[in-house]
Amino acid sequence: MTDTVENLILDLLEWLSRKERTYQETMDAWRTSCPRLPVWEDAQDQGLIETISANGHSLVRVTAEGAALLQERRFTGSTPRSTPSEENSAMPQHRRS
Repeated sequence: MTDTVENLILDLLEWLSRKERTYQETMDAWRTSCPRLPVWEDAQDQGLIETISANGHSLVRVTAEGAALLQERRFTGSTPRSTPSEENSAMPQHRRS
């Protein structure tokens, strides 16, 4: 995994861990057609996120593996934690929350 994709995956995990997100909300914020930035696909393939059905909604959440990776990389100093402006730059301007 490239450093860019890895950092974006960590951003995705951190974004998802802040609050419950619907599948649609997640896709609106994180879908990309760039084959060089397969953030969503890589996170799913690695078992870091999952989509579940709850109360008639599709929700996306961080798995235990994703939470462990986020804890290891963002909070122990292995990868510098991004600033709020860097975190927000990964999401479209109109979709930030």
